[in-house]
Amino acid sequence: MEDTKELTEHTSRTERKRRDSFGMFDGYDSCSEDTSSSSSSDESEEEVAPLPSSLPIIKNNGQVYTYPDGKSGMATCEMCGMVGVRDAFYSKTKRFCSVSCSRSYSSNSKKASILARLQVGKPPTKKAKVLQKQPLVAKLAAYAQYQATLQNQAKTKAAVPVEGFSWGNYINSNSFTAAPVTCFKHAPMGTCWGDISEGVRVEVPNTDCSLPTKVFWIAGIVKLAGYNALLRYEGFENDSSLDFWCNVCGSDIHPVGWCATSGKPLVPPRTIQHKYTNWKAFLVKRLTGAKTLPPDFSQKVSESMQYPFKTSMRVEVVDKTHLCRTRVAVVESVIGGRLRLVYEESEDKTDDFWCHMYSPLIHHIGWSRSIGHRFKRSDITKKQDAHFDAPAHLFMKVKEVDTAGEWFKEGMKLEAIDPLNLSAICVATIRKVLADGYLMIGIDGSEAADGSDWFCYHATSPSIFPVGFCEINMIELTPPRGYAKLPFKWFDYLRETDSIAAPVKLFNKVEVPNHGFHVGMKLEAVDLMEPRLVCVATVTRIIHRLLRIHFDGWEDEYDQWVDCESPDLYPVGWCQLTGYQLQPPAPQSSRDNQSSSSKQKKKSKSQQYKGHKKMSSLQLKEELLDGEEYSFLQGASDQESNGSASYYIKQEP
Repeated sequence: MEDTKELTEHTSRTERKRRDSFGMFDGYDSCSEDTSSSSSSDESEEEVAPLPSSLPIIKNNGQVYTYPDGKSGMATCEMCGMVGVRDAFYSKTKRFCSVSCSRSYSSNSKKASILARLQVGKPPTKKAKVLQKQPLVAKLAAYAQYQATLQNQAKTKAAVPVEGFSWGNYINSNSFTAAPVTCFKHAPMGTCWGDISEGVRVEVPNTDCSLPTKVFWIAGIVKLAGYNALLRYEGFENDSSLDFWCNVCGSDIHPVGWCATSGKPLVPPRTIQHKYTNWKAFLVKRLTGAKTLPPDFSQKVSESMQYPFKTSMRVEVVDKTHLCRTRVAVVESVIGGRLRLVYEESEDKTDDFWCHMYSPLIHHIGWSRSIGHRFKRSDITKKQDAHFDAPAHLFMKVKEVDTAGEWFKEGMKLEAIDPLNLSAICVATIRKVLADGYLMIGIDGSEAADGSDWFCYHATSPSIFPVGFCEINMIELTPPRGYAKLPFKWFDYLRETDSIAAPVKLFNKVEVPNHGFHVGMKLEAVDLMEPRLVCVATVTRIIHRLLRIHFDGWEDEYDQWVDCESPDLYPVGWCQLTGYQLQPPAPQSSRDNQSSSSKQKKKSKSQQYKGHKKMSSLQLKEELLDGEEYSFLQGASDQESNGSASYYIKQEP
């Protein structure tokens, strides 16, 4: 009989401790060193009716809260996390539930501070005149509010899934490396990412449990891939069976200590729940001195995703049917800093153009007239009342140049990236010199008779190069269409055309930035031939600040040369973060079709600019390039990104 009684008491205590460990009362009593510190089994537990989801969230920051019925305000102990009636709390500021908590907070005890941050709260004592059922009320209220918040976030900012493709699986199965977020200064968190790296600890939802409520546990970053992190729950050591990928900037990742300040329960995963008898000591040992996210990380993420361009703003943008001129377009939508622009004359809003807000292809209203650029006037005599001109200060500023002395002249030769075949650097000519350092460039042998395919580059553009650049850097230079004297020699060509090369000193001499890219790194990149598409891509070559981007699953002829600071490159996970649609690598069937028919390939990825004359010349160029092999060399780019925003889990003051 005694054994039966002891077993019954043990079962009762275990059930109560299990409920405590679920966070329904106060955290980790089930895992405490001294089981006597738990609420006495002789104390009766009052049943609490379910609370409506409209209750305010109870935060552990010492503020006063009033329930909907207008009764007593509540306060939270900043040391142990206990929620109780404010008037019963200690000190004038009502920050602590007892003298003991007040002294512990001010004594700078490392162990006490860490336990408080980890929500390993101590049970209520007689010194704290708090209601025993209030912790449950607070947890339920907080949980209800949290679930409502998640639902609202899901409605307003839902990530667009890509069926059958996962960045995590793609990187793991092939041992790929992704470009770090610090390589992309224009992307969210690009300038304030800090040194988030492997080993950083975070608090995340615990999916290895069967509880009806959402609980959390601590995990460490095992691997980083752009915004995405491979996480492993604390306590799994070398066991990777429950490792999972998630976006570091997502709403479910928090710095260590967030659960304590937000009233969220920490519960160990079910798989390892019985691995340790003292979870308090384990966490203190594992987390002392470890790094975590900055406490304002989520706020920084939110701020970095605020964009100055708004819908209904009017801008000037390149005419995709005639490169030599611009047109007025209206901002239809803004996603992650990318603008969907609808040409003003498009009545059904289908004639659109995608670009980033920092793209050199968009300008303020009046820009074309100010520099002498060709401009297509709109047939609309009066702009709509809802539309308004985008302020000039929102656009990227180009470097000022001195055109008073020796400067570019019409007819000078140079090398330039073909805007209609971005995989090629071609022989080009300056066709017109505009104001403020802008130049109209034509690709030799492929120009339309009326100059409708001339393209505007600024003198400081990273897409134009002096004569001999390709030869020096062992890049294949595309000769003029129909030029028979191969291999191409600049000296002979200049003599035959009776022209001169643009002086080297006139080209941009900006030092190569510490961009951090390396050959083989994965990223998400815009297909500039179809700029609405953001695709899985790889850096295949680096020449100073020039990157060659390969679209995974597609042939090399679709590669693109872009600058290392191009706003059309993004970290892995950018599409998921912003809700933009990611284009996965082409499947095997598409690759087979690529190799079987060149015409089918052209239909698979359409051209960005639809000028018919240029399309014809482009196809001829591609025929000339068929069968040629590029021997890519790794450029010297060993720069590493840096940051100083380290946050360590340490003793609180």
